[in-house]
Amino acid sequence: MRTGLRFGIAAVWLANGLLCKVLHLVPRHEAIVARILGPRFAAPLTVLIGVAEIVMAGWVLSRYRERLSVGLQIALVLGMNVLEFLLARDLLLWQQLNIVFAGLFALLLYYYGFRLPAAPASAR
Repeated sequence: MRTGLRFGIAAVWLANGLLCKVLHLVPRHEAIVARILGPRFAAPLTVLIGVAEIVMAGWVLSRYRERLSVGLQIALVLGMNVLEFLLARDLLLWQQLNIVFAGLFALLLYYYGFRLPAAPASAR
């Protein structure tokens, strides 16, 4: 179960970073960045955010300092989604429900990183 969750979490970061932001398959992401950070640099900032999300996917897969990674992911997911909820709710896929899904994802991350038993040392 732990391995499946790890790959699933990494897939979320990879899909959002690579597909939505770097490859610009979901232009709404750039519109959200423009709304929050301003339109002038929205395109390059969206790509940089996407690259950071791809790096996060790699960090998740590596299991390096896993609890630090999970804590940072929770902070990022909740922080980004609160900002989006307050400043760009109309641009979100599920509008006000986005914050609910973000909260559920944060709870899943918490479960994965702090409640689910760690993999045995021989499996690492």
